Amino acid sequence: MCMDNSFDKPLAIYRKVCAIVQARVTSTRLPGKIFEEIEGIPIIDIIINRLRECRELHDIVLAIPDTEGNDSLEEYAISRGVKYFRGSEDDVLRRFFQAADYFGVTDIVRITGDCPLIDPDIIDSAIREKVCYYYEWFDYVGVGVKGGFPDGVDVEVFSFRVLDKINRQARSGYDREHVTPYIYNHPELFKIKFIEADEKIRRPELKFSVDTQEDLDLVREIFKSRQVYSTEAVVDFFDRLFKTVYYSRQPNSIVRTEILQ
Repeated sequence: MCMDNSFDKPLAIYRKVCAIVQARVTSTRLPGKIFEEIEGIPIIDIIINRLRECRELHDIVLAIPDTEGNDSLEEYAISRGVKYFRGSEDDVLRRFFQAADYFGVTDIVRITGDCPLIDPDIIDSAIREKVCYYYEWFDYVGVGVKGGFPDGVDVEVFSFRVLDKINRQARSGYDREHVTPYIYNHPELFKIKFIEADEKIRRPELKFSVDTQEDLDLVREIFKSRQVYSTEAVVDFFDRLFKTVYYSRQPNSIVRTEILQ
């Protein structure tokens, strides 16, 4: 949504749009998953590489917990030339705020470290929906299951102004840990938009994020196909591959069930 259609220059020229990747080594369900390899490439590398394909991003920052168990992520960032910020492990909202403040970000693109199938085109679209050069259309733009997208292509875009506000106002442990619930649970305070998925990829029952070993096995199968250049290609390959074995989305996991032909 933009009244100026002259997209010969990226939005980053007018604003500092930064992807902040929430990542840690010490995950509880699948420890060290951020460094698990898919086709010989660590998940964190896949995420960074896909973000670098985004036209509307100015920068990428890893938001890493400041605990000793996550030191290897700092070493990774230094070795790859990726900017990083270290902050509270449990108060993730504060970590995000401090990272954005430190790097002078105007608009935050929130990415989690368990989504190797994020789609650069979808991310760019979400950024353009949120802001057009000097103008802000919404306080928050979300891509996710609420809009019919598969779990695992999630992206959230919001301004530093909004981040500052929720960092000051959010009090519950849940809001501090998950960063953005305070925004979409208070529609009276914020202008919110959830992008609706196109019909071809409207599959909220599918789960492509990596939380368990089963999730990782599935995503590895998808990457083997080399059909990972778009969400539409991923969904199409998934449907062709699993004609008799179907992975449906359940809270925190995938469930494998046989389909009768």
